[in-house]
Amino acid sequence: MKTIIRLIVLAGLVFAPSFARAVSLPASAAEAKPIGVGAHAPAVKLADMNGVPVELAKSFAEKPTVLVFYRGSWCPFCNQQLAALGELEPKLLALGYQIIAISPDSAEGLKKMAGKNHLDYQLLSDHGMEASTAYGTAFRLSAEIEKKYGDFGVPLTPVPGGEGHWLPVPTVYLIGSDGVIKFVYSNPDYKVRLLPATLLTAAEAAAK
Repeated sequence: MKTIIRLIVLAGLVFAPSFARAVSLPASAAEAKPIGVGAHAPAVKLADMNGVPVELAKSFAEKPTVLVFYRGSWCPFCNQQLAALGELEPKLLALGYQIIAISPDSAEGLKKMAGKNHLDYQLLSDHGMEASTAYGTAFRLSAEIEKKYGDFGVPLTPVPGGEGHWLPVPTVYLIGSDGVIKFVYSNPDYKVRLLPATLLTAAEAAAK
């Protein structure tokens, strides 16, 4: 599959997403269309690892945010990415940012991810696909991939109101306290993640 990298910094299009419980999902990661720079970040309510509701809009209003969509605690590339974010966190905090990471994981999966990588930042569960759909990162797994992951014991998440299973395309957003998206990195090749140094440079630029 041809790798497509969407790297958009401080310029872009306005896109108004909508969420419906039963959705027609992209058939592959390459077909997903994460919302772009200049859009207002969708207001979605999720739950943290303790089941406490978290309203993203309120969180964004408190301070600029590094928002990360990842595949789950079972994904080694996600573990590496989130651990690297943990190491970068002091520099991002110094710039005034907070980090919020979202996945299809259940509360138990969030706790596993946080504990294994010693994470202090907030992890949220998108088990119902509300955020991933609103941000355009969700896609439907093919039967072939479902079987492959199933053979490896990967805990896949069912599509709400539909058939099959889904995952988010790994995506990183920088969102201002005004709720506007300042930066997006999304890559359908889940093995390729945004480098911490690149994220820090983008965060510094967006903070000016």
